Amino acid sequence: MPSISVIVPVYQAEAYLKKCVESVVKQTFSDWELLLVDDGCTDGSPAICDACAAEDDRIRVFHRKKNAGVSEARNLGLREARGEYIAFLDVDDRYEFRALETLWCLREQAGADTVGCAHLNLAPGGAKSVERLLPAGVYDRQGIREGIVYPLLGDRLTAPVFNGFIWRYLFSARILRRAHITFEGAYLEDELFLMEYFCNAEKLAVTEQPLYRYFLNPSSATHQYMKDFRQVFARFMERKEDLVGRYGLEEARPLWRENTNWAGLLIAVGNEYAKGNPKSIRQRQTAVKELCRSPEMARAISALDPQGMTPNKQMVARLIRGGHFFVLTQMYRLKNRI
Repeated sequence: MPSISVIVPVYQAEAYLKKCVESVVKQTFSDWELLLVDDGCTDGSPAICDACAAEDDRIRVFHRKKNAGVSEARNLGLREARGEYIAFLDVDDRYEFRALETLWCLREQAGADTVGCAHLNLAPGGAKSVERLLPAGVYDRQGIREGIVYPLLGDRLTAPVFNGFIWRYLFSARILRRAHITFEGAYLEDELFLMEYFCNAEKLAVTEQPLYRYFLNPSSATHQYMKDFRQVFARFMERKEDLVGRYGLEEARPLWRENTNWAGLLIAVGNEYAKGNPKSIRQRQTAVKELCRSPEMARAISALDPQGMTPNKQMVARLIRGGHFFVLTQMYRLKNRI
């Protein structure tokens, strides 16, 4: 049984895959297994996965015939993982070479069931910035709720928004299996995974060392038009409602629905005006207007006046609250060159 199982979903990743695998193979901590989940790739990724496994018996490959999405790929990895602890790595990112050793030693020293780190944001133009998870230290159950669960629950607007990145943690496989925690969906699935996990965790150790290299990829799924975003978001809210009920989170953030719906609305509006949307500009404006008038969004717009957001989001929120949909459309038309 390896100490750490690293799970990497792989889809059309031949340009990144070798460097990603190399960042695991060259770790100063050697007691790991690497699970490469080929999610129905049609490029050279499957062959690269097999070649990597042939060179190192700590690497295991799972081939799926059809693409089922990142959540199903990660779930397959969770079912097959043998490690005592679980780490996630995106195929277009990399670990710093002492990442696993640093996380493992910190966890042992703190007697924690979970450990997390800062990460390095790398922009296509070469700009770098460090994003901190939390201040370095050891957090008990209440500290975990205050630092992670509650921000994910109902603090989704005021900048800086707490990001639901799953790859900056070392998770306890025991907790995951005991609570039957898995992924669902293709968007915002990481936020719910983290919320549920940290409702079950007892002790979290955090370092401010940036141990993960996150490459900001403009072609990633989060930057593409999603035609079914409204359905995806509705399911996300159903699952979030279930978590709130099961773990008694309602009192911590009474306006969590309105806050989360506002955040989803801002994403949905940006999604409607994305370049990949085949609708005409008039159809997009109509869709945004209808969305804002839907019962759940109308309640959020009426009950909550978002503050402290980035300037662009603040402007969009003001236009929405004022019903200035024509101006909103023209703004996005110029911004996205529609």
